[in-house]
Amino acid sequence: MKRLLTALVLVPIALWAVFRLPGWAFFLLCAVLMTGSAWEFAKLARRAAPGAPWLALPLLVPIAGGALARALTPGIAVDGFWPLAFATALVVGLGTVVLLARTPVAEGFQALGGLAFALPYFAVPIAALYRLQLHDPWMLFLLLAIVWLGDTAAFYLGTKLGRHRLAPVVSPKKSWEGAIAGLAVSMGSVVVWSCWRLHELDFRLLWVGGLTALASQVGDLVESLVKRGAGVKDSGDLLPGHGGLWDRMDAMLFAAPVLLVLLRVSGWELGR
Repeated sequence: MKRLLTALVLVPIALWAVFRLPGWAFFLLCAVLMTGSAWEFAKLARRAAPGAPWLALPLLVPIAGGALARALTPGIAVDGFWPLAFATALVVGLGTVVLLARTPVAEGFQALGGLAFALPYFAVPIAALYRLQLHDPWMLFLLLAIVWLGDTAAFYLGTKLGRHRLAPVVSPKKSWEGAIAGLAVSMGSVVVWSCWRLHELDFRLLWVGGLTALASQVGDLVESLVKRGAGVKDSGDLLPGHGGLWDRMDAMLFAAPVLLVLLRVSGWELGR
């Protein structure tokens, strides 16, 4: 019941933000959500490597997200040099931070690997969500439908009908039945959106939406993998029935960048 009540409060707020906030304000909102999620990640990661500079992660996430969002803004010319520059800053910068923080030698591997994964993990979705909203709020609405409706179907139908465990070591409660139900509902939302907004079924959206739905489920499992390793059920307790910010954003962290990339690959015009 707490999960449902929280959703009833958050969904209207999220939709208002998608359709009513100007681009700069929506970017700031995404940056706050991802920075909060990164903070929760850092708290869990500290259990594995308490001497590592995990505080650097929530500080760097909005900076990296802003740089990527700037690069994705229409009208900004970005050549192949800038991805190289970003990768260089990621490797050299994080390596230097870990070294200067005097991270214990025994924790160096965990610190370098964790930070190198977590920084783009939280920063890239900021830019992806910002770019989707800038292109067309209705496309971001489709993303929310794919992720939220699929997750809801997987949770409730999986709880009632689930018999075969999907990933028993990582997330014992998730089932194949729930995953299939979630995928089916996500695909249904794509069909409805296409017929409603485009007045036809665009078959490009079927495979784009299907892979986005799969990425959403994988993103959920990846977060469960980290939490299982840290020995916790939720990343926080901010949202009743949902856990922390990261618990609510986990699927979106994979789904948003995947949708943006696949739209471009499929030939979808990402103007504006």
